[in-house]
Amino acid sequence: MAHRLLALLPALTFSMALVSAPVVSAPVVSAPVDVDAQSLLGAQSGKWIEVILSQQRLIAWENGRAVMSSPISSGLPRTPTRRGTFRIQKKYRAVRMRGPGYDLPRVPYTMFYSGSYAIHGAYWHSNFGRPMSHGCVNLPVSFARRLYAWAPRGTLVVIR
Repeated sequence: MAHRLLALLPALTFSMALVSAPVVSAPVVSAPVDVDAQSLLGAQSGKWIEVILSQQRLIAWENGRAVMSSPISSGLPRTPTRRGTFRIQKKYRAVRMRGPGYDLPRVPYTMFYSGSYAIHGAYWHSNFGRPMSHGCVNLPVSFARRLYAWAPRGTLVVIR
């Protein structure tokens, strides 16, 4: 496991942008800060979330063991999902999301990790495994519910 994490080290970043309200507009990008090697190796124990964009897959890890996995829908080419290392900053059971071309009420099981970028359930499509979003990580609602209950605020999120 450590060798997988070390291989990602040069590409990992950390952001501490906060979401201030449960009504979210189009994604706002904050400046990343480099993660040190000690923090990265610490991800091997405890809980963390890996999003593999090339496979359109999310894997939840606990103490070096994959505990759940799901196909995702990440951002479209014109609205890509941001790569890097983040932490879950805010959690909402449901939140309204708005931006150019979308206005979605009660987006379920939303976990913000960088500005208005989030991991959340998507009730408006079932085309998981293909990019579909405006930058967020979309999940089937039933999986999003389980992940939301499993991951506390502060959980590491690695998107590669």
